[in-house]
Formats: sequence, structure tokens, C-alpha cells
Amino acid sequence: MNDLHGTGMPIEVRSGSIGIAGRPIVQLTLTRIREFAREPEAVFWALLFPILLTTGLGIAFRNRPVDVVNVGATDPGTAAALGRQHALAVTTYTPEDGRVALRTGKVALLAGRDANGSTVFEFDDTNPDARTARALADDAVQRAAGRTDPVAVQDRVLREAGSRYVDFLVPGLVGLGIMSNALWGLGFSIVDARRRHLTKRLLATPMPRRDYLASYLLWRMLILWAEVGVPVGFGVVAFGVPVRGRIVDLVVLCVLSSLACSALGLLLASRARTIEGISGLVNLVQVPMWILSGVFFSARRFPEMVQPLISALPLTAIVDALRAHMLQGASLAQMMPQLGVLGSWLVVCFALALKLFRWR
Repeated sequence: MNDLHGTGMPIEVRSGSIGIAGRPIVQLTLTRIREFAREPEAVFWALLFPILLTTGLGIAFRNRPVDVVNVGATDPGTAAALGRQHALAVTTYTPEDGRVALRTGKVALLAGRDANGSTVFEFDDTNPDARTARALADDAVQRAAGRTDPVAVQDRVLREAGSRYVDFLVPGLVGLGIMSNALWGLGFSIVDARRRHLTKRLLATPMPRRDYLASYLLWRMLILWAEVGVPVGFGVVAFGVPVRGRIVDLVVLCVLSSLACSALGLLLASRARTIEGISGLVNLVQVPMWILSGVFFSARRFPEMVQPLISALPLTAIVDALRAHMLQGASLAQMMPQLGVLGSWLVVCFALALKLFRWR
């Protein structure tokens, strides 16, 4: 029984029958677990960072009343008209003081009257708050002058669970976490072992290559419950994010998603020899998907001609399937197009990783 330096991993080199605990894939998987547990940074990025990100963005885009915009008026009549608009906080100024308030940012817009009695709005049109204030102020002034709308309209504000931005966001962050943890976790671990010549020592053992690579997939499955359960559970408890589909369907979806991303991570690490090299490859693959795959905003914003390419990306399939399951209660049958994309990435990437992987 030999022990690899720095891993605490026994490798059986004698022939003959061995128990389950002594099989290469079991020992390799236990090594992956020890490596993960001994790295506080890995635990933080895998488990705690999604919570912090969800908290920050959830608070930033929480349900709240419409923001009130500060505006100024230089005559009592205009101030009274603007005061009827509940989204405007009106302060009366002299013309000189009003322009000082506008320049210093105390108000987004200054309203007054010219010599002809026309209402004049002074504002910076590059300021979004100022453009909003202009539209609201104009509406208030026109209504005060007796304007009536030819068509009656009603506002119905929709804030039910499932239609908010935080509901859209949490599945995207879960999918992003699955992909990022798989690519970085597997890529760095394999390349670091190759750099320290640990894989070269493994080559001298009777362990097949498939067991070595499969141990990484198995390790990902063992931490997946926390990787997905922590951000989903936090979203449900802290923000009331719905999970309308069956839990068993969510488990199947997340397992396949993790396997597909892990296989992609194995492929990226199959040839890289340096930490800088694997960092570049991982960023080259995942950064475009952060933008294209609809994590923070809908992927439908991109031109129609590139939609087939975007739909074929693994992160797009993960995020779309998670949103369909959590927000719409979609079943596995309804998520079959996304599951097919993930299955294809899993098979192709793992097959190529087996073929291209080198020990040193």
C-alpha cells in the first residue's frame, strides 16, 4: 500500500481481490472530498458566495414603492400642479436658487414659467431621473390645465411570486454556480495535480483513466446537494422564490447539469499544464455564457439569428430549464429540449476528455 505525497490517498498496487473501500474510484473520490474540505476558499465560492450575491441583488431589486423624484418649481401655480403627482417631491425656489439646486443635484428638474406664460422645464436629458421627472411633470401640468385622456386606462401592478426580478434571478444564479464550480473546481484540481507530478505517479498504478476522471464526476455529485440546495433554499426563505415543479425533477435536472458542466471541465483540463493556462481556458468558455445565456437578463434580447447558437450553450439550457421548473412547474417531459442539450454536452465532452487526457 503506497501513499501519494500531499494527498493522503492510499493506492493499492498488489494484485488480487480488494474490497469496495480499496477500489481506485472510491479512494480517488475521497481524495477529491479532502481537497475540497481543506480549501476554505473553495467552500466560500461554492456555498457562501451564491447567498451573498442573491442577497445583494435581491435587495437591490426588491419590491418597493415607486421612487419619488425631487423637482423644483419657481412659482406657486406650477408647484401646486406638480404637487398633485404623487411620484414628485416638489420644492419651491427662486429662479436663481432653483438653478443652483439643479446644478448641485438637489433636484432632477426645475419647472417655471416664461414671459408668455408657457411652462419651461430645465433638466439634464442624459440623467434618467431627469427624463422621468420631465414626463411626470408634463403630465401633472397638462392635467392641471384641464387635459382629459381620450381613452380611460387603469394600472394594475403585478408583484406576485414568480413574476419578480428576484424570481428570475435565483435560477440564473443557481445555474451559474453549477457551471462555475464545475469548471473551476475540476480544472484547477486536475492541472494542479499535473503540475505537481501527482498524475505521473498515478500513471504507475493499475488504475484506469476512466476511474480517475469518473472520480471527479462522483465528487461533484456529492457536493451538488449543498451547491444547489443552499441558494434555492435561501431564495425560498428570504425572498419567497417559488419552486413549483416536483423536487425529484429538480434533482434530475441538477444532476444532469452538473455532470455536463463537469465533463466540460474535464475536457478543458485534459491538456492544460499550468494554472494560467487553465484559467484562460475556463474564462474563455464561461465568460461569453455569462453574457449570452440569460443569467441576469433575458437571452431573447440578442438578435434572432444567434438564438439557435445561444440555445445550444449548456448554461442556457440549465438556466432555461431551472426557470421553467421553478417558476412554471415544468415537468421533465416539458424540459426535454434542454435535457437533450445537456446530455449531448455530457457525452461528447466526457468522450473527448477520455481520448485527449494526458497524465503529464
